[in-house]
Amino acid sequence: MIGCECATCRSADPRDNRLRPSIFVEGPATKILVDAGPDLRAQALRRGITRVDAILFTHGHADHILGIDDVRRFNATMARPMPCYGDARTLDDIRRTFHYVFDPNTPKGGGLPSLDLRQIDGPLTLGDLSIQPIPIWHGARPIVGFRFDRFAYLTDCNRIDEAAWPLLEGLDVLVLDALRDNPHPTHFSLGEAIEAARRIGARQTFFTHMCHHLAHESTNARLPAGMALAHDGLVLEMPNVKC
Repeated sequence: MIGCECATCRSADPRDNRLRPSIFVEGPATKILVDAGPDLRAQALRRGITRVDAILFTHGHADHILGIDDVRRFNATMARPMPCYGDARTLDDIRRTFHYVFDPNTPKGGGLPSLDLRQIDGPLTLGDLSIQPIPIWHGARPIVGFRFDRFAYLTDCNRIDEAAWPLLEGLDVLVLDALRDNPHPTHFSLGEAIEAARRIGARQTFFTHMCHHLAHESTNARLPAGMALAHDGLVLEMPNVKC
């Protein structure tokens, strides 16, 4: 947190040094990025990401789309536009925020990302990955989480749509929003996230999108069995996907 001297912000534990949340999903032959936040360049360099076959967007808030300019590097290395999937409102957010990318009067060239925007209207298959969109709520805004086989990623939510609960059965791993202990109007508190995780019943739950009120080690010490805070660089390997 800018200008903060709290114990978490001054922590020597590298797990308390957090960039904006995003995940990179690898199937046997397909590599997908979920969200492209302002830290995309740093994250891609840290993790050695050189190829992205498509980007899925959960929603169009700044901390999830402001890395789109750096997509141009993947355009260059892969020699094609980047397929970008989101709901209608998210795609509109991208068009407005990056209006110059879509303006025919903007000189084109290597300085601009090339984006192929595609609206999510149901389950989709990208290469060898089958993806189930999960309807969730970010305050009053409906947004999208994603399920890949027995793994689900639900960030920036304070309510899970009733239609979503059956889509979350039989998970091995769940990643779920948990901002802080105190209630928040658009994010699950830690207690609310724990209750939602218990109802979903994944074998392992990791919480994400934490603010500096949740220090990694001390928070993990008070979580139920099978639940933990995620951290930057966490790698999860499952039979059909790696995240």
